[in-house]
Amino acid sequence: MIKENLASIKAKLPTGVTLIAISKTKPISDVQEAYDAGQLVFGENHALEMRDKHEALPKDIQWHFVGHLQTNKIKYIVPFVALIHSIDSGRLLEAVDAEGKKRDRIVDCLLQFHIASETTKFGLDLDEAKALLESETFKNMHNVRICGVMGMATFTDDEAEIQKEFKNLHGIYDTLKQEYFGQAPYFKEISMGMSEDYAIAIEEGSTMIRLGSKIFGARNYNI
Repeated sequence: MIKENLASIKAKLPTGVTLIAISKTKPISDVQEAYDAGQLVFGENHALEMRDKHEALPKDIQWHFVGHLQTNKIKYIVPFVALIHSIDSGRLLEAVDAEGKKRDRIVDCLLQFHIASETTKFGLDLDEAKALLESETFKNMHNVRICGVMGMATFTDDEAEIQKEFKNLHGIYDTLKQEYFGQAPYFKEISMGMSEDYAIAIEEGSTMIRLGSKIFGARNYNI
C-alpha cells in the first residue's frame, strides 16, 4: 500500500509543502518501494541506520536527519545529508560546522524549538536561539547554513493545543526571519507536522511535513 498511500497524501498537499517520508525502522525494501513510486525525500533519526540506507539505496535520494543527534555520530551523515532538522544547541551546531569543514561542504540545518508541553522533547527557546545567532562562535561558523526552524507538537487529541503550538513555531520563524535572516533567501523552512497532526501544521504554514506511519504503516520497533 506504500505507493497508494503516497499518491493519496501527495494529491492533497498544497504547493510549497515538501513531504518527508520518515523511514526509520523500515527495511530497505520499503524505502525502495517508496522511491520507485516517486518519493525522493526520506527522514531518519539514527545516524548509523541512515548511513547504511544511503549506501544501499539510489544516490539521488535526499536524506534528512530528524532525530536527536549525538555529536559523535555527526561524522557518519555529514558527507551526504541534505538537511539536519534537529539542531538544539550551539555546541551541536559547532560540531556540525567542524565536521562540515573537514568534508569541505556547507551543511544545511534547522533550529529545533521546544514548543510542546512535554518536557521529554528537545529544543531551544527563542532567547537561546537569539543568543546562539548573536554569538561570536556562530559568526565564525562557515560550514553550516540555517535554513529555518523545526518543532514537534504535544502528543494529544486537543487540536486547539496543537494549533497553538504550531502557531507559536511560525511566530518564532517570523521573528528570526525579520531579525537575523531578512536577506537570506535560504531561510524559508518551517518543519512541523507528523502523521497525526500534519493537516493542522499545513494550516499554520508548514513547509515540510514528516510522515511515517501514514506512508509505511505502523512502526516496527524490532528492527
